Amino acid sequence: MSGRPDPRGFDFDLVVLGGGSGGLAAAFRAAGHGARVALVEPGELGGTCVNVGCVPKKAMWLAAQTAERIELARRMGFAGLPCPELDWREFVTLRQHYIANIHASYRRRLDEAGIVSVVGRGRFEDARTIITDDGARLHGDHVVIATGARPRRPAIPGADLGLVSDDFFHFVAPPGRVAMIGGGYIGVELAGVLQRLGCPVEMFMRGPCLLQGFERDLAEHLEEDYRQAGTALHFGFDLQAVERSGDGKLRVSSQGGDAQGGFDQVIFAIGREPVTASLGLERAGVECDGQGHVRVDDFQDTSADRVHAVGDVTDRIQLTPVAIAAARRLMDRVFGGHAEARLDYDDIPTVVFSHPPIGKVGLSEAEARKRHGDDVHVYRSDFRAMLHALADVPQRSLFKLVCVGEDRRVAGIHLLGEGADEILQGFAVALKKGITLADLHDTVAIHPTSAEEVVLMR
Repeated sequence: MSGRPDPRGFDFDLVVLGGGSGGLAAAFRAAGHGARVALVEPGELGGTCVNVGCVPKKAMWLAAQTAERIELARRMGFAGLPCPELDWREFVTLRQHYIANIHASYRRRLDEAGIVSVVGRGRFEDARTIITDDGARLHGDHVVIATGARPRRPAIPGADLGLVSDDFFHFVAPPGRVAMIGGGYIGVELAGVLQRLGCPVEMFMRGPCLLQGFERDLAEHLEEDYRQAGTALHFGFDLQAVERSGDGKLRVSSQGGDAQGGFDQVIFAIGREPVTASLGLERAGVECDGQGHVRVDDFQDTSADRVHAVGDVTDRIQLTPVAIAAARRLMDRVFGGHAEARLDYDDIPTVVFSHPPIGKVGLSEAEARKRHGDDVHVYRSDFRAMLHALADVPQRSLFKLVCVGEDRRVAGIHLLGEGADEILQGFAVALKKGITLADLHDTVAIHPTSAEEVVLMR
């Protein structure tokens, strides 16, 4: 254990299981309210986001975007530029140095806050007691479960021949030709990075499209962008097996008899499963759903008194900022005296770091029509960003507003294209505050930008 030891032994106001984004946020906020806190984590601090998720993913995306920019520069007349080729080992060294600094920052903050940090796994003995790997008992007046989720591996023949998404971040050299299994957030992001860095990718999806939770017309645009970049898309592919051919290459086959081979790597990006099986939740009276997610109410409370859960271990939106926000509000309620503090899960913005990025906040067109019928008004802007127009490449942007009611209140904003990841944040604030189409029209555009399309749509 590290940090200032509690003079009364291993009794705490709060014990947190998991040192990822949600767990750390809970520990820091509770300590800020004066609570005595212990945090139990077996791995590196920061969880999925810092170590095998958001942070290294964004670093790889930036590298891929840089390669794309160099190619655009060549098309725009910058003579003498070499064909971009990433030195993976050098870049990964830079990436991991950045992450090591985050780890060091967390350790420093834990010490400064007086939080006892336990390196190891914890499990419930009862609803107030956590037993650690070394047999220590931590008694908490409250317990927060924030153990996150891990990548799912399919139960098919040859599954052990494939990698899961976490393994992507172990590459220190180009992985060669890749079969990406899955067309959700993770599959789309990793496939886009690999393709832009010169690794041929084929995507295999059970469903009919990429990113099924996003607007269909934007997803279709993205599919075309991926095809133009050289990524092959196989829809309706229900994976049956992975096998190694005589030449050492990998082959994937579907239930329908379709088969594709010649791959150096197969990466499964088919979703994540909560880390709950070894926590002893039944001894604490904590209920889970059929997929193993901890059941929580609107206040992040579980079925056990004073046991709470946040982040990917629950069935709520699996995004790092969501886990952080939910944890902070929970601690404000439990230790800060804000009796009604809780996270509002409506209108949460999200971005997929595809190439180009795609983002959304609020209702989709289909959701709006289901709620409001014919009282829905949709506006679109389909255009080429100036950079792509100058370079004369076919990539297009598609922005979409979903408005409801006579006053055209903006209920959904959906962006695909250059800068969508940065543009969406500010407009998400405006949507949350109830802006109307007239409010957008009353805002002077910043010209020339892609963002101005949002305030000019009619």
